[in-house]
Amino acid sequence: MMTSSAPTTESIVGMTPGARMRRRVFGHYGLMFGLAVLILIIAAAIFAPLLTSHDPYAQSLFMRMKPPFWMNGTNPDHILGTDHLGRDYLARLLYGARISLMIGLLTALVSGVIGTTLGVAAGYFGGKVDLAVTFLINVRLAMPVVLVALAVVALFGGSLQVVILVLGFLLWDRFAVVMRSSVMQIRDLEYVNAARAIGCSTTRILLSEIMPNVVNNLIVIMTLEMAHAILLEAALSFLGLGVQPPMPSWGLMISEGKEMLLFQPWMITIPGVALFMLVLAINLMGDGLRDVTAPEAKG
Repeated sequence: MMTSSAPTTESIVGMTPGARMRRRVFGHYGLMFGLAVLILIIAAAIFAPLLTSHDPYAQSLFMRMKPPFWMNGTNPDHILGTDHLGRDYLARLLYGARISLMIGLLTALVSGVIGTTLGVAAGYFGGKVDLAVTFLINVRLAMPVVLVALAVVALFGGSLQVVILVLGFLLWDRFAVVMRSSVMQIRDLEYVNAARAIGCSTTRILLSEIMPNVVNNLIVIMTLEMAHAILLEAALSFLGLGVQPPMPSWGLMISEGKEMLLFQPWMITIPGVALFMLVLAINLMGDGLRDVTAPEAKG
């Protein structure tokens, strides 16, 4: 006779809300894997000076193009080898994680503030406000992100600040669309009408009644845009219009290694795998948070 390890209805009902939340969180393998990888990358970025004694900017032509530890001809002082200027690859990888994380977080914050403000205003007030915001969304969707980013960065010059601002002002549309739709679904529900009836201000209704019920959607969009921004920065750096050398950047490391692809493929593989794992971890964490915070999962 087959048995199931799934919890019975009685056992679930008997749990406290905190216990049910912990069970959902720790039982979601995608969330746990993404969170573990992301914490590992964040820790590596924060404690980079403790993990390597090398300066990511220090050059040594005598040590250039040393392969990583699993290949012949490696140098024990440079575990992941060195680049074409003799800079330690592990140091550049660790310090480059700081740049990717910073760009992803700050870009998501900038675009999130813009898109959430527009989306909530359009969804709650409707009418002319909704028409104006919808027009802005359509204008933004008609603009190719990569081409506009390339043009702006080429015009103002590539730098960390310019990349963050350009991507932040180009990636707000998804926030606006999702927030507008979410707010429209709940603006006329009973608890919102009750708040209006007792004289609550519009600001209090938006902050106390509307936002707590759309925050799970906001979390998902935030993580998606973080991953999107990191990939776009890598693309811009690969094309030479993003973060400028000698600053360590995973996209820039891939760009610098492309000329040696046939002879030293590890120069692209190492930062490419790091970039893949970071984006995968952020996406998995976002999907997992959406699953465990969704209203239908709280019953």
